[in-house]
Amino acid sequence: MVSNSKPREDLTVVIPALNEAENLAVLLPDIHRILSRMNICYSIVVVDEHADDKTRQVVAQNHAVLLSPPTRGYANALRAGFDIAACDYLVTMDADYSHPPDFLRDLWESRDTSGVIIASRYIAGGKAIMPRSRYILSKILNLVFSRGLDLAVKDMSSGYRLYNFRTIKPDRLRSDDFDVLQELLVYALGEGYTIHEIPFCYQPRREGSSHARVLKFGLAYLRTFTRLWKYRNSILNADYDYRAYNASLPPQRYWQRQRFKHVVKLVAGQGRCLDVGCGSSRIISALPEGSIGLDILIRKLRFSRRFGSKLVQGSGFDLPFGSETFPCVLSSQLIEHLPHGRILDELDRVLQPGGCLVLGTPDYDKWQWRLIERIYGIVLPQAYADEHITHYTYKDLYNEFVGRRGYQLEATRYILQGELIMALRKPPREAEREQG
Repeated sequence: MVSNSKPREDLTVVIPALNEAENLAVLLPDIHRILSRMNICYSIVVVDEHADDKTRQVVAQNHAVLLSPPTRGYANALRAGFDIAACDYLVTMDADYSHPPDFLRDLWESRDTSGVIIASRYIAGGKAIMPRSRYILSKILNLVFSRGLDLAVKDMSSGYRLYNFRTIKPDRLRSDDFDVLQELLVYALGEGYTIHEIPFCYQPRREGSSHARVLKFGLAYLRTFTRLWKYRNSILNADYDYRAYNASLPPQRYWQRQRFKHVVKLVAGQGRCLDVGCGSSRIISALPEGSIGLDILIRKLRFSRRFGSKLVQGSGFDLPFGSETFPCVLSSQLIEHLPHGRILDELDRVLQPGGCLVLGTPDYDKWQWRLIERIYGIVLPQAYADEHITHYTYKDLYNEFVGRRGYQLEATRYILQGELIMALRKPPREAEREQG
């Protein structure tokens, strides 16, 4: 049914247009026919910056909303639609009938599979009916740009999409044109949402001359590529830790895989483990059964749901667990991001007497680390950019845990003599020590 008031809707369909009255006269009734049979509350929004009288008449006759934002451009049209939407899901589609409205059913039925569903021309089963030169250029642009941003998406330029509305952050969008399509995907991934493609057949436009956009899309994307690349490779990106395991830079890839190897071996056989500051690291998937990952960033946890482990949002300054709860506690590449003191007390508090603490952090007493950090800051300055606010050394941590807390040092590992990984055993209770 069409929504006449403004309760929260199931679906809003946003259609950017440029004097497409002839096509809208066919498209809008077809959309109503399809959606009305799906028993959902919906609305249709047409965005045309310079709508002529005929377009206004067609939109009004078909019970749609017409928006005419003051600024031109595809991104601004989408943003105008996003701003007035009050829905759980939102579809974007073209006005020229190249996006068949019958496919709305397929998008809607896939809504629970991912945060963004793309009607894709370039996955198995998809098809694009268009001039060969345009097809080849579109394929090349999608291949190059998806590789450049490390997006596992075949058709990143498709504007026929269904979004879980929570994935859309209009205030963050800076693009003016077709580059907003990549921006929306990059920010959705950055917040930990997944993207899924389903095959569809792209049709030639029904009426009028083609607003061919492949070249315009490519130029717009090139303008924003650097900004999106920096964001994709920021430590704050939800999948930063996960992707680093297969990073294109060999040193970064080696580093992540060495960390994975050492940590997994040290926690093996120690019982269920609490991973404090788990991020989106693959280590979560290799922890013993019953282990828990904790992070303060919900986007990291949202991404890490794919590992199947229990995840908890919380702060390292006040772990939401009782004292002496876990036989093993892991904290890898966290403590250097936090002020000294409270985090170490909390790791000690939740660890059972006789339990194993695995602690990983750069050793700032090593010249190798100081050199590596300087080089890393030049090559990937956005990766963690001055976020190491506490500089630990082996001596600091040895004195803290072995000297002051009575732990026993069981193992020491280094990655390229820079990153320190220690396995420490918490002293047992007095009664257990006497019985032993």
